[in-house]
Amino acid sequence: MIIERLQLTNYRNYESLNLEFSPQINVLIGENAQGKTNILESIYVLAMAKSHRTSNDKELIRWETDYGKIKGEIKNRYGKIPLELLVTKKGKKGKVNHIEQLKLSNYIGQINVVMFAPEDLNIVKGNPQVRRRFIDMEIGQISPVYLHELLNFQKLLKQRNQLLKNYQGKPKIDEVLFDIYTEQYIQSAVQIIRKRFEFVDLLQEWAEKIHSGISQGIEKLKIKYLTTKGIEKDWTANEMATYLAEKFTQVKEKEMERGLTLIGPHRDDLQFFVNDYDVQTYGSQGQQRTTALSLKLAEIELIKQETGEAPILLLDDVLSELDDFRQSHLLNTIQEEVQTFVTTTSVDGIHHETIQHAKLFHVKQGKVEI
Repeated sequence: MIIERLQLTNYRNYESLNLEFSPQINVLIGENAQGKTNILESIYVLAMAKSHRTSNDKELIRWETDYGKIKGEIKNRYGKIPLELLVTKKGKKGKVNHIEQLKLSNYIGQINVVMFAPEDLNIVKGNPQVRRRFIDMEIGQISPVYLHELLNFQKLLKQRNQLLKNYQGKPKIDEVLFDIYTEQYIQSAVQIIRKRFEFVDLLQEWAEKIHSGISQGIEKLKIKYLTTKGIEKDWTANEMATYLAEKFTQVKEKEMERGLTLIGPHRDDLQFFVNDYDVQTYGSQGQQRTTALSLKLAEIELIKQETGEAPILLLDDVLSELDDFRQSHLLNTIQEEVQTFVTTTSVDGIHHETIQHAKLFHVKQGKVEI
């Protein structure tokens, strides 16, 4: 899968931009704050209908304009697909093959991308929200059903929290309504948990091999999915639902006091172990970076396995964060297989032959020269 052409209108600092890309390596060179990352971000937004940098879509629209537009020509094993995403201050609209999609969840999944930015190195040492986002974005790319269920879960969580807040401090509640909300919430939560268990198993399979290669066989990576304590991954959906119902009965009074849902996928996390030591707590910076790199490279293999095509790889100023050995391992992995976009202030310190044969784009103050 590749993106052949990208057109931007009123996107970030670009009034108008039209670029054609190499099917292999594309390097965007320029000083900081010139617009390199904006181009990578636009490809990510075209794929995911959301930014990896901000949750405020208005920031994507060029200053003093009413809308921003991203158009891309995608080529996959079935042929070419024109995609378009319109971003306005009221929301987003996506088109596939010039046909507007009624829901963004129907639009997402036309392109698979893997983004690796410096903040992704925080996937190991950052907060649980970073890791939940990582899980959800990756499963969402390969499973539109999961994306739909996740949106449903988030809606049910919001409704249940609002109900709990309304009941906070009150002696009597509507037990029937509360039980209905809880039952709906549990059914959705079970679907999310089961899919996450499945995804982590697949991720483990690839990440363990890759991590072993980077560490030259010295280290063994283990990924553990942390969900509601006591739930086992081999349980049936009914067993999980029954268990969660019991847990909710136990925490009901505490939830009423706090006005919050205290159990569920919104509190899940991932834990990483290298040679049975928790990397977040005991790992060196090098081990944490190797773990993050292993996860990103595992994403590529997992998406390839699930969809039959390699995703597009976006490397946002990340090569400078890796030492020569990790740089080489990353570039060897993508060589001639994965269309890749790299942002950097200079290619002088990157000696790998992959970069030497790349198509170069020079970015300065929102203008791009080849």
